[in-house]
Amino acid sequence: MVQNLRTPIVCVMGHVDHGKTSLLDRIRGTTIAEREAGLITQHIGATEVPLDIVKKVCGSVFKGDTKVPGLLFIDTPGHRAFTTLRARGGALADLAVLVVDVNEGFQPQTLEAVEILKRFKTPFVVAANKIDKLSGWNPQPGKPFIISYPEQAEHVKVALDEKIYIIIGKLYEMGFSSDRYDRVRDFQRNIGVIPVSARTGEGIPDLLMVMMGLAQRFLEKDLEYRAVGPGTGTVLEVKEETGLGTTLDVILYDGEFNVGDTVVVGSLGEPIVTKIRALLKPRPLSEIRSEEKFKQVKKVVAASGIKIAAPNLEGALAGSLIRVASGDINEIAVQIKSEIDSVRIETQSNGILIKADTLGSLEALVNELKKENIPIRRADIGDISKRDIAEARTVKDPLLSVIVGFDVDVLHDAKEELTGSEIKLFKNNIIYKLIEDYKKWVVEQKALIEKKRYETIIKPGRFIILPDCTFRQSKPAVVGVRVMGGIIKTSLEVIKEDGSIVGRIKGIQEHNENISEASSGKEVAMAIDGPTVGRQIKEGDILYIDVPEKHAKIVEQELFEAMKIEDKEALMAYMEIRRRGNPFWGK
Repeated sequence: MVQNLRTPIVCVMGHVDHGKTSLLDRIRGTTIAEREAGLITQHIGATEVPLDIVKKVCGSVFKGDTKVPGLLFIDTPGHRAFTTLRARGGALADLAVLVVDVNEGFQPQTLEAVEILKRFKTPFVVAANKIDKLSGWNPQPGKPFIISYPEQAEHVKVALDEKIYIIIGKLYEMGFSSDRYDRVRDFQRNIGVIPVSARTGEGIPDLLMVMMGLAQRFLEKDLEYRAVGPGTGTVLEVKEETGLGTTLDVILYDGEFNVGDTVVVGSLGEPIVTKIRALLKPRPLSEIRSEEKFKQVKKVVAASGIKIAAPNLEGALAGSLIRVASGDINEIAVQIKSEIDSVRIETQSNGILIKADTLGSLEALVNELKKENIPIRRADIGDISKRDIAEARTVKDPLLSVIVGFDVDVLHDAKEELTGSEIKLFKNNIIYKLIEDYKKWVVEQKALIEKKRYETIIKPGRFIILPDCTFRQSKPAVVGVRVMGGIIKTSLEVIKEDGSIVGRIKGIQEHNENISEASSGKEVAMAIDGPTVGRQIKEGDILYIDVPEKHAKIVEQELFEAMKIEDKEALMAYMEIRRRGNPFWGK
């Protein structure tokens, strides 16, 4: 029956900045992209494009009849949300559009998106975006690609075909047969590559037409089967609406919701059991996150973006399941709670703390951190609290004594606790930026730690006592020296070429001014506690800084390549002195 045919859910995926949201903007005629943080979609939005709109956009290229009532586009915050939604709802996305900047080709996130689609066996097409940026492109605003393409100069056609073939080649490497969509006969065996421009609208009719064709041909049985029965959805956002109180923005992906249905919703505590008071459907082509008017309906069938008004939704958790309680309510509640608990992980005692605003965001953040092998001590939902700061303090590793917050606030008492503490806080509403910032900080901190470590290492130094430069014979002996290699510093012990200890450097002067160290080539006055000039030391003697064995080993193994030739020679000569008595010294 036609009325039981579910709207297919289309997941839009692709690399950052390749134009996922802009593509949907063109379809729905809104400017959501400009409102997103950093122009990158961070929360899952839903846009319903009904069949009559599809027909209008496609114009003359729309052929044949279809039972598919339209398309429901999910605009994901990166491809990670696809796995999040997938894990939650079995097969939430029926189809996918992989957006690729035709000029940049496949990027790391594109490749990962393809791997995910491959793993879940999701039918997809490639939208080769930004064709309008090709040199010499002659724009045909809003036209289908098959009408726009013949209007292009020959060299532009060649350039586009070359770029399309690069994409086809990449897909082939990943195990997919593909071609430009108008050359594909069997979309079940071949991936269609559709050249589009989100900016001019070219190719959008072709894209919609192919998606409708795929849904009609391959999904009809599944769509029909899942449009009836008790509804299951994913909570996108929990919002306060004037006159309605707390509401839920939900993607209904299975079955139906009716006003009066008892539903179970996930929360931070025990799941909420409540009754649907009102169902509010966004008007066609309005985005579920925008503040436009909704119309009240008595019933809604999958797949839909829907706003639900019901009592006691204050503690509802974005990202959790919402289910119509058709059977044992307790059993449903246990399932929903266990799913939430599986994401709020406590893993390693030595790891970072992460906080996020929704379950989906938290799951995406956990996935990204695991991918980067960054250990997690605790992952939780909500604003950063005093308790989080206290817990981060217990982490011994300074590189992990960190809190990462995605789209959350810092509570007042936590701000006070943070002031003056050594806890590092990273806060952002773009996931990949959070990871980038943390990794960059770790690199900087490691460099600082290494710098400090190297600064404490005693390095080799070799110097000669200059002739006619004895200014004081003893207590301390003061002589003029020239540094032959390495570095000399105050408070370090000095040895002779036979390995015997001479004394300790008490002070160094250059032009009658005290200095703490002198490097190769410098001539300075040196005060040495211990020897008497003429007895233990004399003019013309070559002396060495006494380097502890452990330090000498670090210098030889880690710093040697970067040292100047005279510094290397000073080290080798010193090692030779030490190894006369013990061949394995410093090895």
